[in-house]
Amino acid sequence: MYYGVDDNAFERQRKKMVEKDLMPRGISEAGVLSVMGRLPREEFVPESYRTQAYDDCPLPIGMGQTISQPYIVALMTQELRLNNFCEVLEIGTGCGYQTAILAKLAKRVYTVERFAPLSEKTQAVLGRLGITNVEFCIGDGSAGWLEKRKFDRIIVTAALPKVPQELIDQLGSGGLIVAPVGGSGVQELVVGTKKQGKLVERMVCDVRFVKLIGRCAFEE
Repeated sequence: MYYGVDDNAFERQRKKMVEKDLMPRGISEAGVLSVMGRLPREEFVPESYRTQAYDDCPLPIGMGQTISQPYIVALMTQELRLNNFCEVLEIGTGCGYQTAILAKLAKRVYTVERFAPLSEKTQAVLGRLGITNVEFCIGDGSAGWLEKRKFDRIIVTAALPKVPQELIDQLGSGGLIVAPVGGSGVQELVVGTKKQGKLVERMVCDVRFVKLIGRCAFEE
């Protein structure tokens, strides 16, 4: 129990989130709705914010980072069009809520986080939840995974000035990348499909994310 909120209350809040904040706004993919309706978001936010875990707004998680509002998490996940054969690269582990959702819908998740304390907390939370199909890396995610390999999907959970060629190179043919692209303030959520070695992009909506800091992103 957290600050007078019991497990049943959290379950009711999850159901309300799905029915009021996700489905009426176009989130229709059954797997996304099912996972977000079951995954305990309250486990991924600081204790002082757990009563607000299912509010449709971002929340601070420390180190100047945030957990995205549930609708944006659902939208980005839906745009990835995941299946249980997909290997996914996530840039920006953060608190691990998005990581956990990806892990429930994909074969394996490879996630990179710049801040070691956030990565370590996420590893502990996912361990408690029994989620084991995730590989973690602490470092500069703007250039992708440290080892050379191809991914079926890539998701970036912080703003990029543009999609780096380094990430495009790690995306398999026909693969999808979902990322917020733009400067400070408002960015555009971009979905890119790799065709004949190039990225074909379409814009989904305006979003607001903290900047991704790194060699192939924004300077610190």
